[in-house]
Amino acid sequence: MKHIHPKEFKITVPFRLKDIPTDIDNKATEDEKKEALREISKELGNLQDKMYANNRYSVLIVLQGMDTSGKDSLVKQVFKNFNARGVVVYSFKQPTSAELEHDYLWRHYIVLPEKGKFAVFNRSHYENVLVSRVHPEILLNENLPGIESEKDIPKDIWEQRYKQINHFEKHITQNGTIVLKFFLHISKEEQRQRLLRRLELPSHNWKFSPADLDERQMWDEYQQYYEETINATATDEAPWYVIPADDKRTARVLVAKAILKELEKYNFHEPEVNEEVLENINKYKKKLQNEKE
Repeated sequence: MKHIHPKEFKITVPFRLKDIPTDIDNKATEDEKKEALREISKELGNLQDKMYANNRYSVLIVLQGMDTSGKDSLVKQVFKNFNARGVVVYSFKQPTSAELEHDYLWRHYIVLPEKGKFAVFNRSHYENVLVSRVHPEILLNENLPGIESEKDIPKDIWEQRYKQINHFEKHITQNGTIVLKFFLHISKEEQRQRLLRRLELPSHNWKFSPADLDERQMWDEYQQYYEETINATATDEAPWYVIPADDKRTARVLVAKAILKELEKYNFHEPEVNEEVLENINKYKKKLQNEKE
């Protein structure tokens, strides 16, 4: 799968979502895709160990996508070779009452990754310019000053939030958090097939919610707002990738490869060994060996 280049899907100029395919013909077999992901995932795990020892940077992976786009399974497969101490996954649901007592970015700030670690936001702060835009009544729960009903919502609130998100991401990148954002781009037909599969397979019934069908009715709105959001928040320090995701295995390889290519730029390495330890390493070894005798 060497001919797949994730940089082709990195957003660097204004784009139209409909111009990016949801599926690509990579001419790879299923076994080749599995092997490619296995190798990249192993490399990522080794790189994360070095980053942990280096203790200067952290990594935030943002995953967004329509329902059924494959976010959960991608997390499971891409990060399976990580040391458990090195990656934490957060799936942001409806804000709690405590979270609503703070601004919308607060609950994301408090779970940012520690230095040396990865955090994966499975859905993220971007829900506040996507779901909240499709359902503006959600904003009423935030108790924002001057907003008592939907008619009070300022027309420029989304542009304000784009700027706030850009400032948030710039702030954390300047303080050592590497931010990479991925939109898993599926077709409406592929979503229909995946929802049907959830209904047809008893073992998948639990994944289905009638709300999925309600949200599907607003497909075009979501596509429009995703396009606007990505165009407004794709920056050099926090890039967006729009990943063709009709084929889950191809999407996983693309995401894993994109992460690896971005992190290789940092040339992570273990810290230098203390000079005293180096000078006395044979003495320490002998001491431990003598304990056994």
